[in-house]
Amino acid sequence: MEQVKRLGNFVGAHMPVFMPICIALGILLSEQVTPYKGIVPYLFTIITFQGSLNTTLRQVAHTFRHPAKLLAILVTTTVIMPILARVCGGLVFSDPEIVTGIVIEYTIPVAVVSFMWIDMYHGNASLGLAAILVSTVLAPFSIPLVLHLLMGASVHVDSASMMQDLVFMIAIPAIIGVALNEFSHGWGHEKLSPNLGPICRLLTLIIVTCNATGLAEYVLNFDIVVLQVALFILVFALAGFLLGIGVARLMGASTPEMLSITFCVGLRNISSGAVIAAQFFPGAAIIPVMMGTLFQQIIAAFCGSAIERLTADDRAAREKRLAGAKKALKEKRR
Repeated sequence: MEQVKRLGNFVGAHMPVFMPICIALGILLSEQVTPYKGIVPYLFTIITFQGSLNTTLRQVAHTFRHPAKLLAILVTTTVIMPILARVCGGLVFSDPEIVTGIVIEYTIPVAVVSFMWIDMYHGNASLGLAAILVSTVLAPFSIPLVLHLLMGASVHVDSASMMQDLVFMIAIPAIIGVALNEFSHGWGHEKLSPNLGPICRLLTLIIVTCNATGLAEYVLNFDIVVLQVALFILVFALAGFLLGIGVARLMGASTPEMLSITFCVGLRNISSGAVIAAQFFPGAAIIPVMMGTLFQQIIAAFCGSAIERLTADDRAAREKRLAGAKKALKEKRR
């Protein structure tokens, strides 16, 4: 068990290295890995449960009583990014199917996997949970409205399937985790979560590898259009994470809140987008959606590490200034 924990901690500390490897394995070994995709929802429940052990009812209540940052996430993901996707996609591509796919990619709700990253980098779990829940609940209404306004398209979102996934992967394990932490008077947070955390880092590698199998047919049969879309999604996905950091800075968010805002703004529910693209826009529309899988997880790993270093440097600078001020005050008193 100690060896597993050490391995999990090593993986967590080197996520920017492991993410590209997992995605490459998922693409190259897609035939061998695809049969195991069925276990992904169950792995998500474990990760959600472990992350929820670090959340209290008081923190959840505080998020909804002071919803400014939650609203900022929802406005950014539901309004600002779809408009930017429509404008930028329309300027770069003439194919309406490609543009539609780009808009779908940034109209779908916040990704469930964002909670995994929030927990890994010690973000604000209650804010992340709230954003995922509210974004998914709004999706059956927001997705058809946004696609109609921006693309003139009419779609029907399978809200029952979306809600079923939400309840199984997020709601139930989150409720159990928070309740266990409350009734155990913090034992869940102090004892159980640290033991499960490294294991969840290893489960993350499995999830990313399994999800990457859907990219195989697009990456292995590469052509110039796929390359152009991939480069666009890479730049736009990076811009999404930077926008999340900018929103957090603008609102004076703490480091845990900044991490949650950044991951929620940057990560989207690719599986929902793929279903919508394939069902209502057959053809090239699915390419931008699937390309999101290729880059989102890699950028998330780099962003998490960058925010950790940035905030650590800020803290060190503040502590140095404070120590200097105290020293100057002592000398002045002498």
